[in-house]
Amino acid sequence: MTATSTALITGASSGLGAEFATQLAARGHDVILVARSRDRLEELADGLRTTYGVQAHVLPQDLAEPDAADRVAEALAARGLTVDLLVNNAGFGTCGRFEEIDPRREHDEIMVNVLALVDLTHAVLPGMLERGSGAVLNVGSTAGYQPSPYFAVYGATKTFVLNFSLALRQEYRGRGIRVTALCPGPVETGFFEAIGTRKAAMGSFSTSEPVVRAALRALDRDRAYLTPGLGNALGAHLNPRRPRTLVAAIGERITRKVLEPEQKPAEPAAA
Repeated sequence: MTATSTALITGASSGLGAEFATQLAARGHDVILVARSRDRLEELADGLRTTYGVQAHVLPQDLAEPDAADRVAEALAARGLTVDLLVNNAGFGTCGRFEEIDPRREHDEIMVNVLALVDLTHAVLPGMLERGSGAVLNVGSTAGYQPSPYFAVYGATKTFVLNFSLALRQEYRGRGIRVTALCPGPVETGFFEAIGTRKAAMGSFSTSEPVVRAALRALDRDRAYLTPGLGNALGAHLNPRRPRTLVAAIGERITRKVLEPEQKPAEPAAA
C-alpha cells in the first residue's frame, strides 16, 4: 500500500481501534473512523489531522444494526472514498452461564463480531480487486482457538473470524489482496470493563501499542495470522486440539472462575 492509501477502521473510538488509527496515520495513511460515538471519533480525527497531516473521515455507525454495512458503503460512495485497507476491529464479548446472558446482547454481539465484519468485507473487497491491491486485517482473539465455556458465543464468533480470514487469504493469494487475522490475548482496553470482570482474561495482558505494531508488521509481511506475546502464542498453540470434547472440558475448568463473585476491596478499619 502506498503512503496515500486509505484505511477504514471499525471500533475506532477507543482501545485497539484508536491505536490502529493512530499508527496508520503515523505511517501516512488517510483514515476512515467508524464507531457509535461521534464525539469521540471527532476528537480522535482532529488529533490525527493536526499531528500527522492526514485526512481523517468520521462515520458514526452502530454496527449492530442490520443495515450497518450498507449505510457505511453509502457514506463512502457519497464522499467519493475508496478503501485500501479494511481493519475489522469492532467487537465485544459476553461471559457467564449461557441461560443467564441477555439474548439481545448476544444477538448484537454476533451482528458486530461476525455479520458486520463479513458485510463490510463484501462492500470493499470488489473495489480492491478492481485496483489490483488491498488488504483486510480482522481482529480475532485467542478465545477463537478452542471452545470457550462461559464465553460460548464470544469464542465462537472469534473462531469464525480466524477461519474466515484464513479461507479468504487462500482465495485471494496471487490476486493482490492480503488478509491477516490478529488473535491477541488480553489487552488493556475497555473490553473487560464492558464484560464486567477481569477474570475473563486468559493469558498475559498487553497494551494496545505493541499489539497493533505487531499486527501491522504481520500484515506488511503477508502473514496469515498472529498471536502477539510469547506466552499467549505458546498457550494458543500448545493446547491439545483433539478430541474436541476434551479441549472443551479443559477449557471449562479454566474459565469457570468468571462465575465467582468479584472480590471487593476491604473496608478500612474505623479509627
